[in-house]
Amino acid sequence: MTEFVDTLEIEFQKNKNLKVAVEQKAYMRNQFEFYGLKATNRREIQKPFFYEKYLPEKKELHDIVKTLWKKPQREYQLFSQELVFKYVKQFEKRDIELLEYMVINKSWWDTVDYIAYKLIGGYFKIYPEEIKFNVDKWLNSKNIWLQRSALLFQLKYKTELDTQILSFCINSLLDTKEFFINKAIGWVLREYSRTNPKWVMEFVSKTKLSTLSEKEALRLIKD
Repeated sequence: MTEFVDTLEIEFQKNKNLKVAVEQKAYMRNQFEFYGLKATNRREIQKPFFYEKYLPEKKELHDIVKTLWKKPQREYQLFSQELVFKYVKQFEKRDIELLEYMVINKSWWDTVDYIAYKLIGGYFKIYPEEIKFNVDKWLNSKNIWLQRSALLFQLKYKTELDTQILSFCINSLLDTKEFFINKAIGWVLREYSRTNPKWVMEFVSKTKLSTLSEKEALRLIKD
């Protein structure tokens, strides 16, 4: 594990760009430090780390991710979530603890959205029996990023989306004034409108959504 993390750090530092780092930090409201690696460059640098023969054993995943998550540069968190994606098919029940850790630490949309629909979404397809407990917990948590995850984990489910779960999540959060929640409500409804526009239209017509949520939800449907 140590060699994997140390080698990644060497590669990121070797390719840092201070000018871009300043711009990235400003864009993210000065919440995180950056090496200044643009996404295409970062993915090229990290590509060898994702080769199957170099991937760490699954049992090391929690420790590696938590080690990288604690580092100040945002590239480590972005790398970590893409690393976890390599193990989606190997998820064990306890891995929801790691995914929740990633959501509630150093939280912002650039990590939470990926974690929600690519990682948590994948996890719940393997362990659907875990949905109710975790979704209920997240909706009641008062943590907007856990709540956003409850909304977005079905984002790419298409015909597999459970409208009862989606309705429950949205109705549980209707009183919020939080931008990131109302935006997520609109986003998941808009995405589902590609699959089932009739259901989305009916849901919007009978639900008192925020102006933002309604506008986003109907963007692909209304002229």
